[in-house]
Amino acid sequence: MNVSIIGSGYVGTTLAACLAELGHTVTAIDVDESVVDRLNAGDAPIHEPGLADLLAEHAGTRLTATTSYDAVRDTDVTFLALPTPSREDGSIDTGLVEQGTESLGAALREKQGSHLVVVKSTVVPGTTADRVAPLLEETSGKRLGEGIDVAMNPEFLREGHAVSDFLDPDKLVFGAEREGPISTLRELYRPLTERGDVPVVETGLREAEMIKYANNAFLATKISLMNELGNICKEYGVDAYEVADAIGLDDRIGSQFLASGVGWGGSCFPKDVAALVAAADAAGYDAGLLKAAVDVNDQQPRRLLALLDDHGDVAGERVAVLGLAFKPGTDDVRESRAIPVIQGLLDRGADVVGYDPVATDRMRQRFPEIEYADSAAAALRGAHAAVVVTDWDEFAALDEEFEAMARPVVVDGRRIVERRDGLTYEGLTW
Repeated sequence: MNVSIIGSGYVGTTLAACLAELGHTVTAIDVDESVVDRLNAGDAPIHEPGLADLLAEHAGTRLTATTSYDAVRDTDVTFLALPTPSREDGSIDTGLVEQGTESLGAALREKQGSHLVVVKSTVVPGTTADRVAPLLEETSGKRLGEGIDVAMNPEFLREGHAVSDFLDPDKLVFGAEREGPISTLRELYRPLTERGDVPVVETGLREAEMIKYANNAFLATKISLMNELGNICKEYGVDAYEVADAIGLDDRIGSQFLASGVGWGGSCFPKDVAALVAAADAAGYDAGLLKAAVDVNDQQPRRLLALLDDHGDVAGERVAVLGLAFKPGTDDVRESRAIPVIQGLLDRGADVVGYDPVATDRMRQRFPEIEYADSAAAALRGAHAAVVVTDWDEFAALDEEFEAMARPVVVDGRRIVERRDGLTYEGLTW
């Protein structure tokens, strides 16, 4: 099948590479010429395990990139994979999606035959039917069901695991109001569904939009609940991780997302929870539980810094921040818990040095004034204290590196460092 994808950010690039891997012919469309050039050269614009290999294999053959929307005329399906950033009140800004839809519709005016437009962007219920579809009809001069149609196909890709999540999904969700779009999505994803027993949910547009938000809100709330329990455990000297292991054996709870620590971040959980709260407020419903989940998440970096305060004043002292990405396996620092931690240390007058295996350049854009080390050992050397924010595997292997600290105090927000003799160790929730 010939597929076009508008937007070559995190989701769009992963989608393009993986659909090419499934055997489809893919055209990526982006207004940024530098991104287009990188994709055509097979160069991954983001750090994601497995993505660079797919781009290197398929760029120039099954996968090409362009800045021209006219390319959609040679395709059967177009995905809208454009950002929906948060406004100050938490609601989403659909401006980029609407702009992309208008340009897409204008290009489709000259196309003969049918065309399916699939919203991949995360949008609140009603967006596809009430905003995208009317804009598409207006700009294309066509009617839904008569030459064009729309569908919603939310993504459930974890950063650091996006390629494997796409190629081995927990579920596929197809949202549409007519059978035609559903049938097209079935055919598009057939290479995946034929590989194994992949659950496919076929539903309406609004339900598909809501499933994405419900999925992320549930997981974010689960993490915040475990962090709340971990905070209580800390007060009573209880090992929160042993508690989590035990409750995770209950199949009603499950073992995933039970690691208590410094909280969640990234491009999805904070934005999606905020958008759902804002949508509920607009509808006249107070989403108190979701607001509480956000409050718990916001307090975790402050708790980590308070524990550091218990071990002395860091003003004028070197403090190492280990881990800058919001999670291991990615260079994404959006809503990283390292941001409030670094800011809190700067507010305390600390001399901050940060280290991350891949996210240094991105964090440097946010905090150009702090020092950045090229290894964990260099960050720890001469440090008065260290805080662990991201659980990269390499931090678990640190040992004699702590001996080079001026004062070996470690506050671990991810339980990745082992307690050892000669190290003053403080876990965030245990």
